[in-house]
Amino acid sequence: MREFKNAKELLALCSEKDLPISEIMRQREIIIGEMQEQEVNARMTHVLEIMKEAAFSPIKHPVKSMGGLIGGESKKLFLHQASGKGICGELLEKAITYAMATLETNASMGLIVASPTAGSAGIVPGLLLALQEVYNYSDKYIQKALFNAGAIGYLAMRNATVAGAVGGCQAETGVAAAMAASAATELLGGTPLQCTHAASTVLMNMLGLVCDPVGGLVEYPCQNRNAAGVANALVAAEMALAGITQLIPLDEMITIMYTVGKKLPAELRETALGGCATAPSACEACHICS
Repeated sequence: MREFKNAKELLALCSEKDLPISEIMRQREIIIGEMQEQEVNARMTHVLEIMKEAAFSPIKHPVKSMGGLIGGESKKLFLHQASGKGICGELLEKAITYAMATLETNASMGLIVASPTAGSAGIVPGLLLALQEVYNYSDKYIQKALFNAGAIGYLAMRNATVAGAVGGCQAETGVAAAMAASAATELLGGTPLQCTHAASTVLMNMLGLVCDPVGGLVEYPCQNRNAAGVANALVAAEMALAGITQLIPLDEMITIMYTVGKKLPAELRETALGGCATAPSACEACHICS
């Protein structure tokens, strides 16, 4: 199987081979990585295990972050929803809880899967684990969806960036949400083209989002933006599955995101010198700002 460099080539392969994005990406890993099929599958099984631990553990055993800015939020959400007071519906409620929990794991030096980064690690597992619980998908189906997400992340890394220091938070939580939207779309029966429409929608909706971590810590507002990213991904997947197409294809949106990111001032690209990081209350809370 030949390599693909962009979404257009990926979609062409899907059409030519009559395969979903997930399988094209899985076969790519086998060939490019020079690994046996069993090894590639085993690695993705391990990835899912880590994601589950990162998303579930803080709900049962809340931990404070290293910087002290977050900790316990996911348990509060869980208890709020368990009491019947949730307003977002079961799927989104679970997704935002797991997304925020994963960021608690990350910020307390726990083991996470950077998907695509540590600061955006909650979005993909948040949505996929919630879908698994609500729709009773087996681990096998979730692992397939993760290969799909990996393909979108690969395209963003190859043709743009996933680093907040380079492209702002739109390149971190934006790409993560695009990955989650595409994966969810395939999981729920969408076509490869619908997957790319969902990913494009997310990047469009999150375009221009700055990276402004309080105290330079990947804690706040990062955790909140993972929750928002999950919601954005779910909206985009719903639109794509309903047959809503996007005027701007994924390849063009990735280029646009990269161009916008490079135009963001340095203060809004992970330097903690702009945005939320400069709020007096934030500076007082982190005890780092002068």
